[in-house]
Order: sequence, then structure tokens, then C-alpha cells
Amino acid sequence: MKRIKVLSALKKCGVVAVVRGTTKEIGVKISESCIKGNVKAIEVTYTNKYANEIIKELSEKYIKNDDVVIGAGTVLDAETARMAILSGAEYIVSPSFNKDTATLCNRYNVAYIPGVMTINEIVSAYESGVDVVKLFPGNTFGQGYISSVKAPLPHANIMVTGGVNLNNIDEWIKAGADVVGIGGELNKLGEAGKFDEIEATCNEYVKKLESARGV
Repeated sequence: MKRIKVLSALKKCGVVAVVRGTTKEIGVKISESCIKGNVKAIEVTYTNKYANEIIKELSEKYIKNDDVVIGAGTVLDAETARMAILSGAEYIVSPSFNKDTATLCNRYNVAYIPGVMTINEIVSAYESGVDVVKLFPGNTFGQGYISSVKAPLPHANIMVTGGVNLNNIDEWIKAGADVVGIGGELNKLGEAGKFDEIEATCNEYVKKLESARGV
């Protein structure tokens, strides 16, 4: 999927499932349960040593579904980003901005979403060709920080990860977040083998998101 379509799909979905898992099987099952629950943007993190295999399997399975986007998270360097892209990742997420990773993603025409904390970091990221920035950890900032950022940078596309839950997702969206990342509770349910609950939980997130957006 082309970069612009990936970015459009991410914003349309609005919720990204940050999938960790301790095994390949759990990582795949969590991802599939999220997709069944209408959270169709998946971020497979490199905290799972089988991340490349998970990304490859999911990318091949959903290659004909334009609503599903498979990305890689916790990408710390350009080398890991390249491995993820070759495995099928359609976007790259990192906890902080890395110039070499930005350059590589631009070269491959793949969306790069780095973690940022300050206006200067946001501006530097955009100057390097980034389309979306990630406020991480979100609970450190609070919803008011988004409006503070969008006042001088109204064009900024912002993803919030860390501290987003069913009780406050509507507040983040109404504050101006374009996308939110969720993961903690989904991964706990996955490790417990409660995949039906993951699907149900994801559906609840989507309902809350759509309500906050006025859909």
C-alpha cells in the first residue's frame, strides 16, 4: 500500500493496536483478534523477538484488505526499520526521532511515526519528512498539550500512545488527537488467552472513537 494510503487508513481507523506478546503465536492471535474487533491498524513491536515473522505473516494474510495496515513498533534504528519493511511493514513507529530511520523510510516511501516530546522535536521531525508524530508517553502530557501543540502547528498529525483507555479515549480525540495507540490491556488479555475479550474490547474502543468524532 502506498504511503499516502497508509496514512489515510491510519487516520480513518483512528485506533492502533500496539501488539507485543511473548511468542509468535500470541502476537499473531492478538493482532487477528484486534482486526476482528475493527481495530485494523496493527503495530507489531520489536519487544517480541518474532516481530519480523509476525509482520510477514500478517502482511501476507491481509495483503488484499486495504483497510488493514500492518506496521512495526519500538524500532530503534534504521537497520531494524529496513528489516521490518522487508518483512512487509507499511509504517514504522519509534519511541524517539532518529534521523537515519527517517531517511531510510523516505527512501522506501514508508510512513515514519517517531515519538516526540517538545515543539522543537516535532518541527525537526516534520522537516525530515515525517507525516505523523507520536506523543509518548501520552499520560505525561495530558490532553491539554495537544491543543498547545496545534495552536502554532495546526497542520500537525498527532498520534497519542501511553495512558489511553476506554475511559478517556473520547477526551484525547476531542482534544485533537488524530490517532491513538492502545496496547496494555490487549496484551494482558492475549497472554491470558482471552482473545474473544480482545475483540470485544476493540469494538468498544471503535464505538467510543466514532462517538467522539461525531460519526
